[in-house]
Amino acid sequence: MIHSYRLAHGRLQAVPGWDAEVMLFSNPDPAERDLLRSAFKLDEHALASALDPDEVSRIEFHPDYLFLIWKRPKNYSAGPSQSFEVSSCGLLFAADRLLVIAADDTSLDGLGSRHNLHAPLDVLLDLLLHNIHHYLGHLKVIKLVARELQHKFNQTLENRHLLQMFNLSESLIHYLNALHSNGTLLARLRNHAHMEHFQGSAIALIDDLIIENNQCYKQAEIYSTVFAGLMDARGNLMNNSSNQLLRKLTLINVVFLPLNLIASIGGMSEFSMMTAGTPWWLAYSLLLLAMLLAAVAMTVGLRRLGSRRVQEP
Repeated sequence: MIHSYRLAHGRLQAVPGWDAEVMLFSNPDPAERDLLRSAFKLDEHALASALDPDEVSRIEFHPDYLFLIWKRPKNYSAGPSQSFEVSSCGLLFAADRLLVIAADDTSLDGLGSRHNLHAPLDVLLDLLLHNIHHYLGHLKVIKLVARELQHKFNQTLENRHLLQMFNLSESLIHYLNALHSNGTLLARLRNHAHMEHFQGSAIALIDDLIIENNQCYKQAEIYSTVFAGLMDARGNLMNNSSNQLLRKLTLINVVFLPLNLIASIGGMSEFSMMTAGTPWWLAYSLLLLAMLLAAVAMTVGLRRLGSRRVQEP
């Protein structure tokens, strides 16, 4: 789908047709891809890179235009996986035109809220700034989701909570890779702006983009390190809980196996023959008492043995 915009009063205004200053190609169909190749001289490799969600950030310098691959976060929708994903978009920038090419449905809503847009370069820089702030917003959501998962994990040691934390940690790894490659792109764009003698305001905004991208990268790096430690701690906690449960089950088996043997002997006819001279209610009461004392003795002995092993260095 093609969305065309013109710049008026510092904002983007939708206009019909495809001869506009700013154009958004959202999930282009074959006819729209042919238009990009024929009318805008976009080669097949650049078009495929713009529509590849796994393409890394880069910038290509051409005599008449710049072509950028920018990593951006996908819109988050809450689900059972609790994962945050990134995608790629292509940006073809010329002095009088900006093309935005994305493989999924996207929009340019929200641009111009921070800075007035008077030229395609302003739209390009504001779009990059908007995406960086989108990353920061997702990092805040990741922090809130992690706190909720930690609260649930403290209540119930379920594997699905650990898997959700793993998905968050994996999302942060993707964010780190995307932010790192975006930082490299911004550094090259800054050098190009200096050589091409861009306006001072544009160069200052690129410097701000580099600073905010670095801050976003550091924040994602801290979250990733904290999540890795939390996952290790949670995994050890689950293993310790499992070991404690197995220890209790083993203790029960050790106590009741001898009792089963005694009870089996007591249920045989030989026991009645051996206690023929004793009333049955007294014989079986003594048998139950002996089983109870044996169980208590074995339980106390096993607990003392376990505590002695714990105290040993």
